[in-house]
Amino acid sequence: MPNFNAKFLRGAVLLPRGIAAVRRLGPGLITGAADDDPSGIATYSQAGAQWRFGLVWMLLLTTPLMIGIQMLSARIGWATGRGLAANMAALCPRWLTHSLIALLVVANTINIAADIGAMAEAARLIVGGSTVLYSLMFGALCLLAQVFFSYERSVRLLKWLTLSLLAYFAVVMVVHVPLKQLAVESLQPWKFFPAGASVRDYAAMVVAVLGTTISPYLFFWQASQEVEDQRLRPDAAELRNHPAYVQEHLARIRLDTTVGMLLSNGVALSIVIATAVTLNLHGITQIQTSAQAAEALRPVAGDLAFTVFALGIIGTGLLAVPVLAGSAAYAVSDVLGWKASLSHGFHEARGFYGLIIAATGLGTVLGMMEVDPIKALVWSAVVNGVISVPIMAVMLWLGQSTRIMGELTISLRHRLLGWAATALMGIAVVVMLVTL
Repeated sequence: MPNFNAKFLRGAVLLPRGIAAVRRLGPGLITGAADDDPSGIATYSQAGAQWRFGLVWMLLLTTPLMIGIQMLSARIGWATGRGLAANMAALCPRWLTHSLIALLVVANTINIAADIGAMAEAARLIVGGSTVLYSLMFGALCLLAQVFFSYERSVRLLKWLTLSLLAYFAVVMVVHVPLKQLAVESLQPWKFFPAGASVRDYAAMVVAVLGTTISPYLFFWQASQEVEDQRLRPDAAELRNHPAYVQEHLARIRLDTTVGMLLSNGVALSIVIATAVTLNLHGITQIQTSAQAAEALRPVAGDLAFTVFALGIIGTGLLAVPVLAGSAAYAVSDVLGWKASLSHGFHEARGFYGLIIAATGLGTVLGMMEVDPIKALVWSAVVNGVISVPIMAVMLWLGQSTRIMGELTISLRHRLLGWAATALMGIAVVVMLVTL
């Protein structure tokens, strides 16, 4: 017990509170940053341009639900020392586990394709040239970063590019936002459907917003990163026997996840409001090109709007593609019993890195195809929304299982929050499918 007290005091008490809080931020913050990927930016931009303020309520509602479900994935990874897929395999029938992992791999590959295609289009927007060449370049860059460099080291550099997303906060601050109209249209969106729009269109956009906000690849990634974090701490197994350490670490997960998801949804909300005010209220109700989406930043960026938008797309894409490929590789490797860790070299975990290369490579090839980049990004979000429902249900089953979680099962409040998120997504998907 004395050893634990010394470590605990050094790690959590003696540090100045500000420094200690910052050091606690890790997997949750990175996951939140990766959530605002090109697919998310395009989906939120389309939501604001097409439906104005009609989907603001969705982002406000999903914030606590998103925090709850991501805390669950982190808790499962930390409590069990295994990835989400490995825990699924331990509790669920083989056919169910394999089906869910297959859906994840398909969804992630589609998302990688859409993100790489968007990055290529963003590069072409500011410097010209061939989108095929840029797709190959970005695909190769993502592969090299994953195979030869630490993801955490890459994040330290790439996060500076994602700061361009803060320009959307600036837009909301400098333009006039009709707050009364925002509140009314958000609370009664059905009264303000644009001409020609239907319930089917609205339901599809709701699923897209849900899918890009509460995405399955984020569940697998954060759980795996908690496992990775434990592997880097040789004393973690010993300390887990001390209730004070358990409570302190669960508090760290709560803080880390809350900060990451609030940042993610804050950016999302700003994008929706910024595009509603700068595009929809000025007659642009359909975004069909990256250039149109970039126009939302003109109030603060002026002639640099295209550059700021492109940097945001490229920065978040370079963050998100490794997370998409890595989460798929972790999931498949866990089920197959392969070594799976970004801390291993290529020769130590060939199967794991082979999966990363395959997912990124196939996504790059698909991203080079001549498809509408904005539509591809939005529909990849819809796919994520559909497959999130069964995966979230299984996660809640895991969180409640004493066989899997031991004494660290989730509380009743956490269960209610998780099932509310699952029910909301399930209802939206059913409405969308029924109205197709």
